[in-house]
Amino acid sequence: MTNLKFDPVHSSLEFSIRHLMVSKIKGTFNDYTVDVKGDADDLSSLETVATINVDSIDTKNPDRDNHLKTADFFNVESHQQIIFKSKAITENKITGDLTIAGQTNEETFDFEQHGVSDNPLSGGQVTGFTVTGTIDREKYGMNFNQALETGGVMLGKDVKFEFHGEFTIEG
Repeated sequence: MTNLKFDPVHSSLEFSIRHLMVSKIKGTFNDYTVDVKGDADDLSSLETVATINVDSIDTKNPDRDNHLKTADFFNVESHQQIIFKSKAITENKITGDLTIAGQTNEETFDFEQHGVSDNPLSGGQVTGFTVTGTIDREKYGMNFNQALETGGVMLGKDVKFEFHGEFTIEG
């Protein structure tokens, strides 16, 4: 079985949510790992576990970040990590169990492998994946919101995310 060593320097994990019904707020997680095992040439053989340190959330607003860490959202005091464990990977989809704030749901996201390339700096080979999708934050107990005088609510329930990962092929 081949191991794919995660390269955090050449990877990113970003998210966005509708704000005040008219714009989107974006953020990122700065501390996460993605463990992948299997044959990079056979997607169905891949097994992956992504672990995200919720305390590393960064929306470029410390007050908002601190609020997101409370029981209104991620409840970092009790649940320090978001975990995704794959069940199946195909040419264009990845399905697995996503655990956020202690609640687990099966989710399916868009998946794309960007091939295999030689790395001229290391002499080895690398591969890259993109995973994109949308989750309903309310399925994970994140129901905080506020009605607006003009109608609608402060926060959308859908959270969109985009992960771009680069991995060194080992073994």
